Amino acid sequence: MSMSDNRSKSPGLLRELRLRDATAIVAGTIIGSGIFLVPGNIANQLSSFAAVILVWLTGGLLSLFGALALGELGATFPKAGGLYVYLRQAYGRTTGFLYGWALLALIHSGSIATLAVAFRIYLAQIFPLTVAQQKLAGILLILILTGVHCLGVKSGKNVHNVLTVAKYGGIAIMLGLLFRGAHFHLLRSSVWPHDGFHFRPAAFGIALIAVLWAYEGWHVLSFMTGEFSNSRRDLPRGLFYGTLIVVVTYLMANVAYYSVLSNTQIQHTQRVAATAVSAVTSGAGAAAFISSLILVSIIGATNGMILTGPRVYYAMAEEGLFFSIFGKVNERSRAPVFAILVQGLWAAGLTLLGSFQELFTYVVFVGWIFYGLTVAGVIVLRIRRPELERSFRVPGYPWLPALFAIAALGITVSAITASPVHAVFGALLVLSGLPLYALFVARSKSASRTDTSQGVTAD
Repeated sequence: MSMSDNRSKSPGLLRELRLRDATAIVAGTIIGSGIFLVPGNIANQLSSFAAVILVWLTGGLLSLFGALALGELGATFPKAGGLYVYLRQAYGRTTGFLYGWALLALIHSGSIATLAVAFRIYLAQIFPLTVAQQKLAGILLILILTGVHCLGVKSGKNVHNVLTVAKYGGIAIMLGLLFRGAHFHLLRSSVWPHDGFHFRPAAFGIALIAVLWAYEGWHVLSFMTGEFSNSRRDLPRGLFYGTLIVVVTYLMANVAYYSVLSNTQIQHTQRVAATAVSAVTSGAGAAAFISSLILVSIIGATNGMILTGPRVYYAMAEEGLFFSIFGKVNERSRAPVFAILVQGLWAAGLTLLGSFQELFTYVVFVGWIFYGLTVAGVIVLRIRRPELERSFRVPGYPWLPALFAIAALGITVSAITASPVHAVFGALLVLSGLPLYALFVARSKSASRTDTSQGVTAD
């Protein structure tokens, strides 16, 4: 009997997701800690509000372009695995495998770890915790949410929807407080510096890396294509609506910050949201409110990342390109439990290996190599396989995918320039998957020869 026959006997993933869930997964996963933490770093690179809005808008447009491209690819290949599937279809199994390996080793697990590090930092601002207790809190966050998702996609999506509503409710309250106490002359004075606007590409690139970390997660919905009740209809719309909600939220938040704080004040704080709310309210409750809001936001983003990633490892195992146990679905929960557990344990371990900034630098550098290749794959597949059914086509083809791919190349170069050591480490970690890939290919060929000798054709 063939390997594929064995896999076909295991239960498949449940098709539980609809447009509402899709939009919540995107909108709730993207917004974590970035919009509350990185504006100060961006202000230190860019001297005017006009440049700040430009960099946030650039990151948002790139994310929207990427989401639209994934909408076409997801509607064309409606199965679990997302970018892994699209890269394999466009460039072959080696590229697809290296992405999946990088996702588990660094990109996705690193994103979860980065969020957990941010969680423990903000938790320590509410409760007096030792360094060891902070590290334990970050690990427990990952392990608890990992346990939730072992119960199945239904419980996971319900928790995520609740967290997303709570997160956006808190952000709406924050924006209401800031706009009520706004001094728009501060905003006008920050729009353009007195000594004129001097565009520095290197500074803009560094700021863009921080912005792209804040937008990280726009692609993860594609991993769950195999769990949509109607993926051809709801996946493209969910990707676009969810990303658009985040872009609008980020732009409004920056307008609010610069309406109550000067550029100099923003440059000198790493907690811009708390500083801004404290500027328009009295009492110690402001800082506690913002810290609580950030914690809810981080929990929601972490939940979304833990929910989505294991579907890629599941898809790889289903195709014989990963350990078969990652492709096993629990009969009761219909979730890839082993894949979820391994991701959770590895991400928990990564929280102990680096700082917040180190972790997100790794994630952005490695991730955007594959994002650029995936979106360029829209053009590759249109040329190589024009006969494919495409129920959704990315608007602005081929210009939007081409622009995204060029920008991804620029972002990668900028990340290498800003932190060459991190870039080299990330590249080596990706390439370390090649021996493992060779092992799975050899095993797959051996299994195929065995099936043929027994008179069974492998799927």
